[in-house]
Amino acid sequence: MIRFLLAALLAFAAIPTARAQSEQQTLVDRATLTVQEMFSDQVNPEGRRLLKNAKGIMICPRVFKAGFIIGGQAGSCVLVGNHNGAWTNPAFYGFGSGSIGFQIGVQDAQIAFIVLTEKGLTALMDSQFKVGADASVAVATYGAGVSGATTAALRADIVAFAQARGLFAGIALDGSLISQRTEWNQVYYGQYLAPQQIILNRQGNNPGADPLREVLAQLAAQQQQ
Repeated sequence: MIRFLLAALLAFAAIPTARAQSEQQTLVDRATLTVQEMFSDQVNPEGRRLLKNAKGIMICPRVFKAGFIIGGQAGSCVLVGNHNGAWTNPAFYGFGSGSIGFQIGVQDAQIAFIVLTEKGLTALMDSQFKVGADASVAVATYGAGVSGATTAALRADIVAFAQARGLFAGIALDGSLISQRTEWNQVYYGQYLAPQQIILNRQGNNPGADPLREVLAQLAAQQQQ
Protein backbone atom coordinates (compact mmCIF):
# COMPACT_ATOMS: atom_id res chain seq x y z
CA MET A 1 0.00 0.00 0.00
CA ILE A 2 2.81 2.40 0.91
CA ARG A 3 4.56 1.66 -2.39
CA PHE A 4 1.33 2.24 -4.25
CA LEU A 5 0.76 5.60 -2.55
CA LEU A 6 4.36 6.64 -3.18
CA ALA A 7 4.09 5.74 -6.86
CA ALA A 8 0.82 7.66 -7.13
CA LEU A 9 2.34 10.73 -5.50
CA LEU A 10 5.35 10.63 -7.81
CA ALA A 11 3.12 10.29 -10.85
CA PHE A 12 0.96 13.19 -9.69
CA ALA A 13 4.03 15.36 -9.10
CA ALA A 14 5.26 14.66 -12.64
CA ILE A 15 2.04 15.88 -14.28
CA PRO A 16 2.90 19.63 -14.20
CA THR A 17 6.35 18.96 -15.69
CA ALA A 18 4.95 16.79 -18.46
CA ARG A 19 2.24 19.35 -19.17
CA ALA A 20 4.78 22.15 -19.22
CA GLN A 21 7.14 20.24 -21.50
CA SER A 22 4.27 19.61 -23.89
CA GLU A 23 3.89 23.39 -24.15
CA GLN A 24 7.50 23.75 -25.25
CA GLN A 25 7.17 20.81 -27.66
CA THR A 26 4.08 22.37 -29.21
CA LEU A 27 6.10 25.53 -29.87
CA VAL A 28 8.94 23.51 -31.44
CA ASP A 29 6.46 21.61 -33.64
CA ARG A 30 4.86 24.87 -34.77
CA ALA A 31 8.30 26.28 -35.52
CA THR A 32 8.98 23.27 -37.77
CA LEU A 33 5.76 23.89 -39.71
CA THR A 34 6.54 27.61 -39.93
CA VAL A 35 9.95 26.93 -41.50
CA GLN A 36 8.37 24.59 -44.03
CA GLU A 37 5.67 27.14 -44.89
CA MET A 38 7.87 30.23 -45.03
CA PHE A 39 10.94 28.97 -46.87
CA SER A 40 9.71 27.05 -49.86
CA ASP A 41 11.10 28.16 -53.23
CA GLN A 42 7.68 29.39 -54.27
CA VAL A 43 6.94 31.39 -51.11
CA ASN A 44 10.34 32.77 -50.11
CA PRO A 45 13.27 31.86 -52.36
CA GLU A 46 15.37 34.77 -51.06
CA GLY A 47 15.03 33.66 -47.45
CA ARG A 48 15.81 30.09 -48.40
CA ARG A 49 19.06 31.19 -50.07
CA LEU A 50 20.08 33.09 -46.93
CA LEU A 51 19.71 29.94 -44.81
CA LYS A 52 22.73 28.39 -46.53
CA ASN A 53 25.25 30.65 -44.76
CA ALA A 54 23.16 31.59 -41.74
CA LYS A 55 24.64 31.51 -38.24
CA GLY A 56 21.20 30.69 -36.89
CA ILE A 57 17.50 31.36 -37.11
CA MET A 58 14.90 32.54 -34.61
CA ILE A 59 11.39 31.34 -35.39
CA CYS A 60 8.24 32.86 -33.88
CA PRO A 61 5.41 30.64 -35.15
CA ARG A 62 2.59 32.81 -33.87
CA VAL A 63 2.86 36.46 -32.87
CA PHE A 64 -0.55 37.79 -31.98
CA LYS A 65 -1.16 41.53 -32.24
CA ALA A 66 -4.27 43.39 -31.17
CA GLY A 67 -5.04 47.02 -30.59
CA PHE A 68 -7.56 49.78 -30.19
CA ILE A 69 -5.59 53.05 -29.85
CA ILE A 70 -3.19 51.22 -27.48
CA GLY A 71 -1.83 48.06 -29.02
CA GLY A 72 0.67 45.31 -28.43
CA GLN A 73 2.01 42.08 -29.82
CA ALA A 74 3.33 38.99 -28.09
CA GLY A 75 4.48 35.48 -28.86
CA SER A 76 7.01 32.74 -28.14
CA CYS A 77 10.08 31.91 -30.24
CA VAL A 78 12.90 29.41 -30.58
CA LEU A 79 16.49 30.16 -31.56
CA VAL A 80 18.48 27.48 -33.41
CA GLY A 81 22.19 27.83 -34.21
CA ASN A 82 24.05 26.54 -37.25
CA HIS A 83 27.52 24.98 -36.97
CA ASN A 84 28.69 24.22 -40.52
CA GLY A 85 25.38 22.66 -41.47
CA ALA A 86 24.71 20.99 -38.11
CA TRP A 87 21.77 22.75 -36.47
CA THR A 88 21.53 22.88 -32.69
CA ASN A 89 18.67 22.16 -30.36
CA PRO A 90 16.47 25.21 -29.73
CA ALA A 91 16.69 27.83 -27.00
CA PHE A 92 13.41 29.45 -25.96
CA TYR A 93 12.49 33.13 -26.08
CA GLY A 94 9.57 35.47 -25.60
CA PHE A 95 8.64 38.24 -28.06
CA GLY A 96 6.65 41.35 -27.20
CA SER A 97 6.07 45.02 -27.87
CA GLY A 98 3.58 47.80 -27.23
CA SER A 99 2.51 50.87 -29.15
CA ILE A 100 0.24 53.91 -28.88
CA GLY A 101 -1.43 55.54 -31.86
CA PHE A 102 -4.39 55.21 -34.18
CA GLN A 103 -4.89 51.50 -34.71
CA ILE A 104 -7.68 49.02 -34.61
CA GLY A 105 -7.75 45.36 -35.46
CA VAL A 106 -6.07 42.05 -34.84
CA GLN A 107 -3.26 40.24 -36.56
CA ASP A 108 -1.72 36.79 -36.45
CA ALA A 109 1.81 36.64 -37.86
CA GLN A 110 4.65 34.20 -38.34
CA ILE A 111 8.10 35.78 -38.03
CA ALA A 112 11.52 34.33 -38.76
CA PHE A 113 14.80 36.12 -38.01
CA ILE A 114 17.67 34.74 -40.12
CA VAL A 115 20.97 35.52 -38.38
CA LEU A 116 23.78 36.23 -40.86
CA THR A 117 26.65 37.31 -38.58
CA GLU A 118 28.22 36.35 -35.28
CA LYS A 119 27.37 39.83 -34.03
CA GLY A 120 23.71 39.26 -34.77
CA LEU A 121 23.76 35.88 -33.04
CA THR A 122 25.44 37.35 -29.95
CA ALA A 123 22.82 40.11 -29.82
CA LEU A 124 19.91 37.66 -29.94
CA MET A 125 21.47 35.46 -27.25
CA ASP A 126 21.57 38.42 -24.85
CA SER A 127 19.12 38.33 -21.95
CA GLN A 128 17.10 41.01 -23.74
CA PHE A 129 17.43 42.33 -27.28
CA LYS A 130 15.39 45.29 -28.48
CA VAL A 131 14.98 45.37 -32.24
CA GLY A 132 16.27 48.64 -33.67
CA ALA A 133 17.71 49.91 -30.38
CA ASP A 134 21.31 48.79 -30.99
CA ALA A 135 22.68 50.79 -33.91
CA SER A 136 25.62 48.38 -34.29
CA VAL A 137 23.28 45.48 -35.10
CA ALA A 138 21.55 45.99 -38.44
CA VAL A 139 18.15 44.33 -38.78
CA ALA A 140 16.60 44.28 -42.25
CA THR A 141 12.88 43.52 -42.44
CA TYR A 142 10.96 42.42 -45.49
CA GLY A 143 8.43 39.89 -46.63
CA ALA A 144 4.68 39.66 -46.59
CA GLY A 145 3.45 42.37 -44.23
CA VAL A 146 6.95 43.73 -43.60
CA SER A 147 8.39 46.77 -45.32
CA GLY A 148 11.98 46.96 -46.60
CA ALA A 149 14.22 46.32 -49.59
CA THR A 150 15.71 42.90 -50.21
CA THR A 151 19.07 44.49 -50.97
CA ALA A 152 19.29 45.48 -47.30
CA ALA A 153 20.08 41.84 -46.53
CA LEU A 154 23.54 42.31 -48.00
CA ARG A 155 24.46 44.66 -45.14
CA ALA A 156 22.32 43.20 -42.37
CA ASP A 157 23.28 41.17 -39.32
CA ILE A 158 19.73 39.85 -38.99
CA VAL A 159 17.03 39.62 -41.67
CA ALA A 160 13.41 39.31 -40.57
CA PHE A 161 10.67 37.78 -42.69
CA ALA A 162 6.99 37.71 -41.81
CA GLN A 163 3.73 36.34 -43.07
CA ALA A 164 0.80 38.19 -41.57
CA ARG A 165 -2.96 37.98 -41.74
CA GLY A 166 -5.39 40.45 -40.21
CA LEU A 167 -6.57 44.02 -40.27
CA PHE A 168 -3.27 45.83 -39.78
CA ALA A 169 -1.60 47.14 -42.93
CA GLY A 170 1.79 45.80 -41.84
CA ILE A 171 3.79 44.60 -38.89
CA ALA A 172 6.33 46.81 -37.13
CA LEU A 173 9.31 45.15 -35.53
CA ASP A 174 11.33 48.15 -34.29
CA GLY A 175 11.04 48.40 -30.52
CA SER A 176 10.08 44.75 -30.10
CA LEU A 177 11.74 43.09 -27.12
CA ILE A 178 13.14 39.57 -27.39
CA SER A 179 13.84 37.98 -23.99
CA GLN A 180 15.35 34.69 -22.84
CA ARG A 181 13.04 32.08 -21.34
CA THR A 182 15.58 30.00 -19.45
CA GLU A 183 12.83 28.39 -17.38
CA TRP A 184 11.50 26.86 -20.60
CA ASN A 185 15.00 25.58 -21.41
CA GLN A 186 15.11 23.92 -18.00
CA VAL A 187 11.76 22.20 -18.48
CA TYR A 188 12.57 21.05 -22.02
CA TYR A 189 16.05 19.71 -21.28
CA GLY A 190 15.68 18.74 -17.64
CA GLN A 191 18.52 21.02 -16.55
CA TYR A 192 19.32 24.71 -16.39
CA LEU A 193 20.87 25.82 -19.67
CA ALA A 194 21.53 29.34 -20.89
CA PRO A 195 21.07 30.03 -24.63
CA GLN A 196 24.84 30.30 -25.05
CA GLN A 197 25.27 26.74 -23.73
CA ILE A 198 22.65 25.39 -26.15
CA ILE A 199 23.61 27.41 -29.23
CA LEU A 200 27.40 27.78 -28.90
CA ASN A 201 28.39 24.75 -26.81
CA ARG A 202 25.64 22.48 -28.19
CA GLN A 203 24.63 21.27 -24.75
CA GLY A 204 21.20 19.82 -24.11
CA ASN A 205 19.32 17.34 -26.24
CA ASN A 206 15.66 16.58 -26.80
CA PRO A 207 14.63 14.19 -29.60
CA GLY A 208 11.48 16.25 -30.03
CA ALA A 209 13.58 18.92 -31.74
CA ASP A 210 15.02 16.54 -34.36
CA PRO A 211 12.36 17.27 -37.04
CA LEU A 212 13.06 21.02 -36.80
CA ARG A 213 16.81 20.49 -37.08
CA GLU A 214 16.37 18.09 -40.02
CA VAL A 215 14.11 20.48 -41.93
CA LEU A 216 16.61 23.32 -41.52
CA ALA A 217 19.48 21.07 -42.62
CA GLN A 218 17.56 19.93 -45.70
CA LEU A 219 16.62 23.45 -46.76
CA ALA A 220 20.17 24.74 -46.33
CA ALA A 221 21.69 21.72 -48.11
CA GLN A 222 19.40 22.12 -51.12
CA GLN A 223 20.84 25.59 -51.71
CA GLN A 224 24.35 24.11 -51.97
CA GLN A 225 23.46 21.70 -54.75
